[in-house]
Amino acid sequence: MTTTNGSNEAIPTLQLLDPRGRRVTTRGTKGYRDRAAALTTEDLRGMYRDMVLTRRFDDEATSLQRQGELALFAPARGQEAAQVGSAYALRPQDFVFPSYREHGVLQVRGLDPVDRLRFFRGSDHGGWDPNERNTNVYTIVIGAHTLHAAGYAMGVQRDNTPHDKHDGTAVITYFGDGATSQGDVNEAMVFAAVNEAPVVFFLQNNQWAISEPTIRQTRTPLYRRGEAFGMPSLRVDGNDVLAVYAATQEAMERARLGQGPSFIEAFTYRMGAHTTSDDPTRYRTSEQEEMWRQRDPIDRLGALLRAEDALDDEFEAEIKAAGDELGAKLRTGVRALDGGAPVSTFDDVYATPHGVVAAERAWYEAYDAGDPPAPQYAIADSAQGGAR
Repeated sequence: MTTTNGSNEAIPTLQLLDPRGRRVTTRGTKGYRDRAAALTTEDLRGMYRDMVLTRRFDDEATSLQRQGELALFAPARGQEAAQVGSAYALRPQDFVFPSYREHGVLQVRGLDPVDRLRFFRGSDHGGWDPNERNTNVYTIVIGAHTLHAAGYAMGVQRDNTPHDKHDGTAVITYFGDGATSQGDVNEAMVFAAVNEAPVVFFLQNNQWAISEPTIRQTRTPLYRRGEAFGMPSLRVDGNDVLAVYAATQEAMERARLGQGPSFIEAFTYRMGAHTTSDDPTRYRTSEQEEMWRQRDPIDRLGALLRAEDALDDEFEAEIKAAGDELGAKLRTGVRALDGGAPVSTFDDVYATPHGVVAAERAWYEAYDAGDPPAPQYAIADSAQGGAR
């Protein structure tokens, strides 16, 4: 498969499943096809289930925001194959650094759906313990988490983690096309490349950095950014869950074997708004949106399953029931979330006790209790052993 950018340049794009749900046997893709062929029928059914539930999560969260129960939400509609397919290629010991839209990745990693919305509710700065599922909390600062991922991967190296494609540890970080313009992302790739760190940079190119199309962000295909840093780089059809899975599995295995970082561009489309504060009708045409609806990743995998007699009314009813249960849990659970104790802001700032943070916490506790606090700067200075 080839796609084009704004200059109509042909861009080779890995595709194993076409928009009608038919397996593709393009020359030169046998290695990837073999990886996809190793997926069992139950694996494919599981992918389909997780994609459908991810979309249901999206719909419920959007509704909760419209009802005033969430401050904001970033939908992932249309990107389910890129997220679920890549997450299926991960192993439990691998560590994930998401941005703020990877709801499908969190679905596969087993994160509680209510916890995924604590941040958007404003009741918590994160929402979950990253160490429980080896999945970091959402990051709003565009691209900042790629540096965290590169640093974590360098730490994996220094821990002398065994090099094994199954039992080794690798890191994956997700970001969007707009983030590729950020200095943090490029600096992360510098550190990862020169240190041969075990990290995969996974770009979800949904073609819109808020309201700016990709053709106004770059003059070259984005997967070439990875090549510029000396990484194996590949563009995949991001609405093809099989291609995404195979490409990610290969890259993660390479990282676990100690063969350095890789770059994957999943070419997909954001079918909804950037966030619930956005109105995409101001910068996109309905014709373009309809064209991409016909490439829906869930419909594509569903067509394959039906053709292979793996999707029937009973299974679809089971998924719908699971979706209804998910929706009810979100509506009840999110509304029950409180704002949390404000003093928890000072928790987990540093891994070890820190004098300045302790002093600021004491100042806040005194302020919250109604005691006249001393000037904050004086407390901070005294904690550092100095004065103004």
